[in-house]
Amino acid sequence: MELADILSEDSVLACDKVKDKTELLDLLSRHAARVTGSEAATIRETLEAREALGSTGLGNGIAIPHGKLIGLQGVVAVFVRLARPVEFDAVDDQPVDLAMALLAPNGAGADHLKALARVARLLRTDSLVDSLRATDDPARLYALLTAPIASQHAA
Repeated sequence: MELADILSEDSVLACDKVKDKTELLDLLSRHAARVTGSEAATIRETLEAREALGSTGLGNGIAIPHGKLIGLQGVVAVFVRLARPVEFDAVDDQPVDLAMALLAPNGAGADHLKALARVARLLRTDSLVDSLRATDDPARLYALLTAPIASQHAA
């Protein structure tokens, strides 16, 4: 599974208006609703339920909120780069400025886990993370995330 298979260019945002974790989850939910056709409130509940189990803030300013939804046809990703990091209860207690929400169909055990692992490996690539933080252009962010070199790092 390549990131381009689950992330579309219109699923990538750069935002300077998010002030906290609540607003970030709201933004991810609203944007994922536009991409998937699901209800934003349902997506938000799914992401919050997962966060209640433990923060999806991986450290180094990165979070991967995720969950499963009824009615999805496949795994879908939404990426947000924040202009200012927000507190996210991450494992390293550092604020988050890069977030990739992953949503999977209810029965997608292996696909969901593969996507989660791929994104986690990709976002641990320091050179990619530095490049993502150096631009606020959604088209450039998408290109960086889906570039062949990014795929090689995530393999």
